[in-house]
Amino acid sequence: MASVQQSVVTPFGGSVSPDEARRAAQAERARKARQKQALNLQKENILSQRTSNPARRQALEAALAQIEAEIAKLD
Repeated sequence: MASVQQSVVTPFGGSVSPDEARRAAQAERARKARQKQALNLQKENILSQRTSNPARRQALEAALAQIEAEIAKLD
């Protein structure tokens, strides 16, 4: 009995095997997890900083808002 190899069509019209598609999806999940971890470390760093300078505090709040927006995009 012959084995039938199915393929997955890519958005660009090409095709890949299901194993390749699974590996690509897994690699993308791993990339997003690393990126999210790096953003969370940046967030922790910002939250740990203390300052009485209003301009510095405002800059930290803006950076924190940007990081939280990037984390939300990854979810």
